[in-house]
Amino acid sequence: TGRKKLHTAPVGQVFRLRPFHVLVATGGGYAGYRKYEDYKLEQLEKRGVEVPVKLASEWEVALYKSVPTRLLSRAWGRLNQVELPTWLRKPVYSLYIWTFGVNMKEAAVEDLHHYRNLSEFFRRKLKPQARPVCCLHSVISPSDGKILNFGQVKNCEVEQVKGVTYSLESFLGPRICTEELHFSQAPPGNSFQQQLVTKAGNELYHCVIYLAPGDYHCFHSPTDWRVSHRRHFPGSLMSVNPGVARWIKELFCHNERVVLTGDWKHGFFSLTAVGATNVGSIRIYFDQDLHTNSPCYSKGSYNDFSFISNNNKEGIPMRKGEHLGEFNLGSTIVLIFEAPKDFKFHLKAGQKIRFGEALGSL
Repeated sequence: TGRKKLHTAPVGQVFRLRPFHVLVATGGGYAGYRKYEDYKLEQLEKRGVEVPVKLASEWEVALYKSVPTRLLSRAWGRLNQVELPTWLRKPVYSLYIWTFGVNMKEAAVEDLHHYRNLSEFFRRKLKPQARPVCCLHSVISPSDGKILNFGQVKNCEVEQVKGVTYSLESFLGPRICTEELHFSQAPPGNSFQQQLVTKAGNELYHCVIYLAPGDYHCFHSPTDWRVSHRRHFPGSLMSVNPGVARWIKELFCHNERVVLTGDWKHGFFSLTAVGATNVGSIRIYFDQDLHTNSPCYSKGSYNDFSFISNNNKEGIPMRKGEHLGEFNLGSTIVLIFEAPKDFKFHLKAGQKIRFGEALGSL
């Protein structure tokens, strides 16, 4: 008839599903289901209903981790750096502001056309007096966010949310050389927690602050201290919102994180920036060698960097309230520090807090 023949492949070849595709689709679907469950839990909490703790099983964690969150986070990071046309900036940023409740009146630059891409908008600076730093208390909040948990560290376990804990040693990694941190040598039989406490009569305390997508994304020094060491754990990039933190035990130990350790006037002090989905970028302003969410990494590995050198024996001195680093989008800050037994937190679990407000004092 003069018509061209149409050649078709067998149906089995057209719809061939590879294991990777099945894994990604299943994992992504399950992650979406978990998001819906988290939303329902948040609604119950708002009504004052106490939600029982239900931890994920090993296969659920493995399924969640099968989602290529590191790859997606790198793609999201590149998308954030794409310059938007001037006419499109206001509609895009306005939608984000409405969705996450961003207060642009605090921003140093309120004009939305000023921000060339989403990355610049996420990392917007605040007006100088928008966050006054509390001078009356020894430890302030390093960021805006929500207080997930706080208190004394007990039995080498730290609470990420009420009733769900993680291992202190797994989170911080092996103890750093005592000479580097100017700490006294602890007896070898002591627990990891006891080895971190350098002064008799002191206790170890912790505080977990969750940064939502609409929060101010920079974080600052919570006190006057000296940063001696940085430890970077590549890890996963699972969500760290309160619902997931309540569901996955040792979530913070699974995720990528940057642990800054040093000392303050009362002994050991550490600040850890925990990465999350779409927050593969953790930046520390004074650490140009740090590169997070690298495509190649070894599972369970970490790398150390010392700020103590022959030319700089004091490390990096940080003043309370000084700019320390930033996230892209939002994540979690964990403080673990040593203080006398009469140290008191001025907090309530679940409360909103802003950078510069008091966390606690003696």
